[in-house]
Amino acid sequence: MIVAASLLLYSFVVAVLAPPLLVRLTHRGVAPGLGVTAWVATIGAVVLSWAAAAAVFVVGLVYVRGHPGRSLFGNCPARLHAAVSGRVDLALQVTLTLLAVLAVLVFSAVMWRLGHRLGRMRSHTHGHARKIRMVGHQVSGVDAVVLEASQPDAYCVAGRPSAIVVTTAAIGVLDHRQLDAVLAHERAHLTGRHPQAIAVIRGLASSLPWISLFTVARAEVARLLEMCADDHAARAHGSRAVVSGLIAMSVTGPLTSRALGGLNTAVLDRAVRLASPASPADRMRARRSLAAVSAIISIGPLATGLLAVSGVMLCASMAV
Repeated sequence: MIVAASLLLYSFVVAVLAPPLLVRLTHRGVAPGLGVTAWVATIGAVVLSWAAAAAVFVVGLVYVRGHPGRSLFGNCPARLHAAVSGRVDLALQVTLTLLAVLAVLVFSAVMWRLGHRLGRMRSHTHGHARKIRMVGHQVSGVDAVVLEASQPDAYCVAGRPSAIVVTTAAIGVLDHRQLDAVLAHERAHLTGRHPQAIAVIRGLASSLPWISLFTVARAEVARLLEMCADDHAARAHGSRAVVSGLIAMSVTGPLTSRALGGLNTAVLDRAVRLASPASPADRMRARRSLAAVSAIISIGPLATGLLAVSGVMLCASMAV
């Protein structure tokens, strides 16, 4: 039980302390790919800690039921209490059992709710992709589904098959090079499976809105993924084409809200970033910091579990 408690404590500390640190390290988008990795590693570490804690609770209860008077990792806590009071604290055992049941129920409920939300999102996006192909049309030289609309817009929709959508108004305000850059941006989203990543994070944020790690990550990861797609398009078509395309699309009129609408996400920040890229020294420092944070947070659940097990086993051996 101490192992499970240690994992839950670790996840609580990370969920509280990690968001402001990661925002400070990633908000400028100096290394957006590593920034996304750091956020995903942090979220994965917290969720993995919950799953491991729930599993340890369940295994511990099953083990104790099959071996009365014994504990999966030794009986150090019971021995310490017995040394003080001369008896076993049944209230403590009942409390731990109730906590175990509560942890398993909460984790199961969160995972069920997340799975339900992801299923609905997937059904909605796949249905939208099918409808887009039915009502849209093809234009020579444009590798996307074209919709008749008075507002310039471009976005991607994950589905089977996925679709890149651009409006006739967007084609009207973009020159050939800008249009190619915008389409390359959306293609990078689909290739990198960005819609799926955003869907998972949004599902967690909707399921657990009181945990700031998920709610902050929902906005920050979306920004970083837009920057990753910007970089991909800039490598293929040049930063000037991406920046001018962003500006041309954004100043013409209000943009619609999409699942991963790149044009309405931090347009000014992205344009400034592309026009004034970070120095090589700044990029190197950002990469080092993000790699270190990702590594430390990723091994946290394993290290926490090992330390807890080692401490309990050491205490048990000393009490023999």
